[in-house]
Amino acid sequence: MTRQPAEPVMSAICSHQVRGPVLRSTPGRTQPYCWIKRVGVGCLVALGLSAAGWSSAQSATPIAGSERSVTEWLTRMHDASRRRAYIGTLVVSAGSSMSASRVWHVCDGEQQMERVDTLTGAPRTTIRHNNDVITFAPESKTAWVEKRESLGLFPDLLRTPDNVIPDHYTVQATGHDRVAGHKADVLEIRPRDTLRFGYRIWSEKDSGLVVKLQTLDGQGQVLEQVAFTELQLNAPVSMDKLSKLMKGTRGYEVHRPVLRKTTAAAEGWRLKEVVPGFQSMSCHTRENASASGATSHPMQWVFSDGLASVSLFVEPYDEQQHLEEKAAVIGATHSLTRRLGQHWLTALGEVPHATLLLFAKSLEYTR
Repeated sequence: MTRQPAEPVMSAICSHQVRGPVLRSTPGRTQPYCWIKRVGVGCLVALGLSAAGWSSAQSATPIAGSERSVTEWLTRMHDASRRRAYIGTLVVSAGSSMSASRVWHVCDGEQQMERVDTLTGAPRTTIRHNNDVITFAPESKTAWVEKRESLGLFPDLLRTPDNVIPDHYTVQATGHDRVAGHKADVLEIRPRDTLRFGYRIWSEKDSGLVVKLQTLDGQGQVLEQVAFTELQLNAPVSMDKLSKLMKGTRGYEVHRPVLRKTTAAAEGWRLKEVVPGFQSMSCHTRENASASGATSHPMQWVFSDGLASVSLFVEPYDEQQHLEEKAAVIGATHSLTRRLGQHWLTALGEVPHATLLLFAKSLEYTR
């Protein structure tokens, strides 16, 4: 199959990358959000995709006596993301594209507030209070309100039912570096098999906050990167001010997608064979008043191995819209589409193409 991005595939890719059930409807189709990409520990947030060109800490020196396990490293990063206030400029790069956003984040350990303004592309402002999220599109005076169960890549996925991360990844501290003026520990998380990618992570030395993250292929080449270019820790971010901004919908047309939490089995789907290491995390459908049955409800089924995630989007087959099966790759995100009887599957995730094929071949409709 020719690997070229297609519009429906791109739409699904953007939805998957926000790590939550975010199917949005337009007449006759499903259109997920496409504005925020969450890639990393410590609520690293950015818009879109961007280009490579960063060093990989070649001047780093070994970290003496570092014996943290992969789970201990990730837990430290998760804790840092929940207890730090910061303001920063974040850049995401993948292939020949680059995008940037401005981030304000505050958290008292329980309540999290975050604002993200895009600095490239169409203007977007997204504000999050815990699981409540609103995205403003000022040019069209449109706002989308949703709930997201997942707050990031690593932090939320550490709470999988079984901690299988050590079964599929190893960790090695490789040195020290500076990112956005802050000293950082550098570590590599390496996969034990070919079903997943590796990561190189820069963790701020004192707090543990992730300040830079690279996704690596099997040869250690950088597929995608997110990094702060400017970062102010312990910044005076006002939770009250962000709360007021979040409620400022006057003059906007507000959309509230209706999502229903369900199970794949209840919708008539199953995997004939489990893909090693990946556990089912969530399953949602988008309610449609004109639908005649559950099979008409677009469904998103999310899997994770604790670090990487895969989304399976299933919707009714439409011969006018679903013209040909395709595969695409943008940075570390692979996707494929195929027809499954009277349904259309879009599978995507930050995993090798072969891993998506295993999911696609195993997915089966049982009704």
